[in-house]
Amino acid sequence: MARALQLPAEDPLFEKHPRLAARLGAYSYTIERQGGNVMYSVSDGSSTISVPIRWAFGTGSQTFVMERDGNLYESFVSYYPVIDGLDTTMGDQRVRPASLLQAMGREVTSQEAQGCFGCHSTGGVTNHELHLDAMEPGIRCEHCHAGANDHLQAISRGKLDAVPPKLKQLSPEDLSNFCGQCHRSWETVVKGHLFGPANVRFQPYRLATSKCFDGVDARMSCVACHNPHEEI
Repeated sequence: MARALQLPAEDPLFEKHPRLAARLGAYSYTIERQGGNVMYSVSDGSSTISVPIRWAFGTGSQTFVMERDGNLYESFVSYYPVIDGLDTTMGDQRVRPASLLQAMGREVTSQEAQGCFGCHSTGGVTNHELHLDAMEPGIRCEHCHAGANDHLQAISRGKLDAVPPKLKQLSPEDLSNFCGQCHRSWETVVKGHLFGPANVRFQPYRLATSKCFDGVDARMSCVACHNPHEEI
């Protein structure tokens, strides 16, 4: 989770692939390292838009966010390790760009940006406001464990106080809702009408709809099988 959000200059993807290219319909895409930047370009054959990637979301599959004229855009193409290349970003498969700007990507609303950076960074959202200059890329201890920083400072002084509460002690239902803040809970999916094949990756929702889940039995919880601290 520490690599849930990465700066392009630090992203191992661009060490392995200094240049990625794809053609989708009438548009050609190139993602290429140029000096200290990673440039995202889209062309229709006569005109080209090139903007630097500011953030890379994800560890395996990656989607990119750019900034243009003060607005944030989600890239129309993403990197997928299964094909070791670029293809349409999940959710945009039915989109048929009518302009070069639309082919570049989708403008991200302020509310969407809060959700994206709130879950993929630490300190990116405070009091329901974006603070991109102050955020730490990726998920740090404090993101899930309130008081973790105080605990670390106590350890540096040779003390073992200020220990954050253990999330494992939550009931399976409470734990599902806790993890579902970012991984989508049953309530989030139902309220947002996020139905269909895409929600196969919304683990808390899928767990909650399982016939085996009763919200009490600890054998059916997020941490029964998944270690959130495990290196992947």
